[in-house]
Amino acid sequence: MAERVLTSQALNRSVLDRQLLLGRSTLPIPRVLERVAGLQTQYTPTGYVGLWSRLTGFRRSDLTRALETRRVVQGTLMRGTIHTVSRADYHLFSAGTWPSTREWWARQSQRSGLDLSSYESLVPQVRDWLMDGPLRRSELIELGFPKELWAGLGFWLPMVRVPPSGTWERRRADIYALAETWVGPGDASEAEGLEHLLKRYLRGFGPASLTDAANWAGVPVTTLQPVAERMTLRQLRDENGARLIDLPRLSIPDPDTPAPVRFLGTWEAILLAHARRSQVLPEEYRGHVFRTRNPQSVATFLVDGSVAGTWRFDDGLIKLESFDTVPRSMRAELEEETARLAAFHIG
Repeated sequence: MAERVLTSQALNRSVLDRQLLLGRSTLPIPRVLERVAGLQTQYTPTGYVGLWSRLTGFRRSDLTRALETRRVVQGTLMRGTIHTVSRADYHLFSAGTWPSTREWWARQSQRSGLDLSSYESLVPQVRDWLMDGPLRRSELIELGFPKELWAGLGFWLPMVRVPPSGTWERRRADIYALAETWVGPGDASEAEGLEHLLKRYLRGFGPASLTDAANWAGVPVTTLQPVAERMTLRQLRDENGARLIDLPRLSIPDPDTPAPVRFLGTWEAILLAHARRSQVLPEEYRGHVFRTRNPQSVATFLVDGSVAGTWRFDDGLIKLESFDTVPRSMRAELEEETARLAAFHIG
């Protein structure tokens, strides 16, 4: 049987569907985060806006409460960046990403002349400090952890960022706890973690290449290859002939499915390089969204499934900057969604 070929429009609608951006969900927050493979949250409000765009009736207090009750957690995971994920996903994501991320950090450290043995000697002390409860970054440094080594500590000691830091109310995520005490013990192997990562990626982003999945996870494709070979995966191709994989039996929407207006925060994963084939971010606009002086991207809005401009909250209003003329048929919907987002910010 010939492999199914997916057009760019089909891939676009597929990633929007998997990311819950074709229609808001009524699932609990942890289940939504599992469906979309977590949300990247270096900038704290991104997680709140991301869930508001994906959930019916979402309130800011909903995510804050989920963090406080440990149903969801924030940690350094995919690509060595801060992600908000369900409690159930944390240890599996960590098991799959941590070995590769640590190797990457070790190589970077050696190139810059850092003595990696410093971590080996200091980590047990930091662990002892955190066994008594969460501490701020500043407190750990005051206790004696060298400031110049801070950036690599999370690659040597699994830690999570805990409330009240990393919430809408206190956005700086600088309070840390041991993952083993805040989340609970985890014993997943790297192989189990990698398989879980690949399943979550395909469930959250739709048909993709193995390289796409590896780039999202921040692991070498050669590390992910044997995992994929052990799994039963659906084989497809894009219109350029590139091989794609997907989980069996998951639906792929009709390419003509209407896509509603949606607002995205910074660092939204569907705009990053691994999702380029979906064309959610048209290449002619990429330079407007990701800039050298602003690598974290800017907040964007989607019209008909593609980035159509940027937005910011200022003086009680959502202010838009469109890249092109918004179709007349979509203007009323854009105005309505803009007003709703302003109300969400005002609270």
